[in-house]
Amino acid sequence: MKDVEQQVVSRRRRAEAPHNTVAVKRRALDLGFDAVGVASLEPNAHAADLDRWLAAGYAGTMTYLHRQAEKRKHPARIMPGARAAVVTLTNYFHGSADPGLSPAAGRVAQYAWSADYHRVLGRRLERLATAIREIVPGAKSRCYVDAGPVPERELAQRAGLGWIGKNMMLIDPSRGSFTFIGVVLTDADLAPDLPFEADRCGSCRACLDACPTSAFVAPGVLDARRCISYLTIEHAGPFRGDDERLVGDWLFGCDVCQDVCPWNVKFARPARDPEIAVRPDLAVPDVTALLEGAPAAFERRFGDTPFERPGAAGMRRNAAAVVANRRRQAP
Repeated sequence: MKDVEQQVVSRRRRAEAPHNTVAVKRRALDLGFDAVGVASLEPNAHAADLDRWLAAGYAGTMTYLHRQAEKRKHPARIMPGARAAVVTLTNYFHGSADPGLSPAAGRVAQYAWSADYHRVLGRRLERLATAIREIVPGAKSRCYVDAGPVPERELAQRAGLGWIGKNMMLIDPSRGSFTFIGVVLTDADLAPDLPFEADRCGSCRACLDACPTSAFVAPGVLDARRCISYLTIEHAGPFRGDDERLVGDWLFGCDVCQDVCPWNVKFARPARDPEIAVRPDLAVPDVTALLEGAPAAFERRFGDTPFERPGAAGMRRNAAAVVANRRRQAP
């Protein structure tokens, strides 16, 4: 009798899944996300690629990726009982690759021109998780914003939101790649979207050829140890060897491979989200102030921003590299 009851409940849940999915998506858009899809949680199709990438040492000092590998390859293991991932995109493009640098400023990747997206989108995702529980009573969920063992780009592709380009960025055909990916894992029965199967990069090599440090070993294969974003954000400790020269005038992150992408050139439009409005002190930060600032002052000024990731010491190291590189370039 119990088995029969369970089968009835299971059939009812499957029947309700399409209706619940539409309701969840509607709430996500109402909350301010620019796009939303639902992904199933079968094993990652790129698992073998991840193993090869890690074995080649391309992760550099990001040892956490080795620890997370099994869950990244099997996303259903991240949250016990999870059945689906609600995947969201949030546009953060600010309309210009050059915010108007002064001699005292360093270049900063656009995603860091505003308040820390982890906090902004984290709050928004929690509201979405609450909505899921309202739509599917008793559902459990867990939110992730560029953290934890979640293969965000693969799930976004599986949710029909775009494809993974040669620069390893998710490309939304309607918006380009300047988007934050947020994920809510849930045990709610939701109907998955069809995956985005097409690779619309074609023969284009713009991102690969424009990389100032030749960090791409092959299309879709990045040697993080040569990537400016890795060096200025993830790399801990002082720069070694040619690392300082590789940084160029980038103080935090790098947007070159996105700036040249035809999908961004044609379709990226400035974000209108007030919670990720541009802060001038982040878009064009004063290099000298970062060199001279004390840790306590840095925390007061930048503790709620992406600059907190490398911290005062890391940003001071980056600022020193920018100054040294400019001196080398001076006539």
